[in-house]
Amino acid sequence: MEPVQAALWVVILLVVLALLFDFMNGFHDAANSIATVVSTGVLKPTQAVAFAAFFNVVAVFVFHLSVAATVGKGIVQPGIVDTHVVFGALVGAITWNVITWIYGIPSSSSHALIGGIVGAVIAKAGAGALIASGIWKTVAFIFVSPVLGFLLGSLMMVLVAWIFRRASPNRVDKWFRRLQLVSAGAYSLGHGGNDAQKTIGIIWLLLIATGYANAGDAEPPLWTIVSCYLAIGLGTMFGGWRIVKTMGQKITKLKPVGGFCAESGGALTLFFATFLGVPVSTTHTITGAIVGVGSTQRASAVRWGVAGNIVWAWILTIPASAFVASIAYWISLQLY
Repeated sequence: MEPVQAALWVVILLVVLALLFDFMNGFHDAANSIATVVSTGVLKPTQAVAFAAFFNVVAVFVFHLSVAATVGKGIVQPGIVDTHVVFGALVGAITWNVITWIYGIPSSSSHALIGGIVGAVIAKAGAGALIASGIWKTVAFIFVSPVLGFLLGSLMMVLVAWIFRRASPNRVDKWFRRLQLVSAGAYSLGHGGNDAQKTIGIIWLLLIATGYANAGDAEPPLWTIVSCYLAIGLGTMFGGWRIVKTMGQKITKLKPVGGFCAESGGALTLFFATFLGVPVSTTHTITGAIVGVGSTQRASAVRWGVAGNIVWAWILTIPASAFVASIAYWISLQLY
């Protein structure tokens, strides 16, 4: 089916809406990469957000656009997407991000966007219009990413404890205050590399659907790549302090060594997922890693009630954003 070229003003407005989502993604998920360095006192909040934003943007030079390709071409059957679907998907994702930000819940912007796409597509053409392999790959990593983060975070903690078993606590603290800058930078790099590409993917999807890009192109236009990485970096600069408090203080009490292990385990998980082209949740990943680090001390070190509330938010994200997206899709049909 040949794409129907939409009015330029509609496409521009939807690109702006997508960049707003990207900005909110950085704003909402800033906590994922800076909560531990703030809670351990390694960096002040203003220093931490600038540090994280820098690595968010630098990721444009590091990662291949495999996640963008999954979102742009691997979720929905060709010829289904139009401007109404994109509008519904973005409104569904943004609405869920705002709700969870207000209540300080570290939910997934990534899965809110996937849920938004799913809801809008089903509202238009039914579940048969979705590409099952792309959906199931994303859904699987709802469980894989926190488990992998948990395992790597806890293994890193055990390994570090064994290596530094003869060192004094003060010396360990001094070393890991420095090393935590490396791990926080790596996690921010992974955050930018995976999350900015989701917005690149939906803008690419929009441009293909409206005839402003070719489905056969190997990559989206350069301006989409640059604008999305800059947007997520700016969002991180503003930070989401309600969620920083939850991630950095309420789940478990972290020291610099624990922060280093959680960020390192989380970063390795993100690099792996981005290499596979899976739009994974940075929120799920770092939460799993933090819980893994806390659990190596003792089970009571983790506030399991807080962690449980976060898991419920994970479960609800895709269906809730899909529901809002389906309503937004219907509203858009009445608007233009």
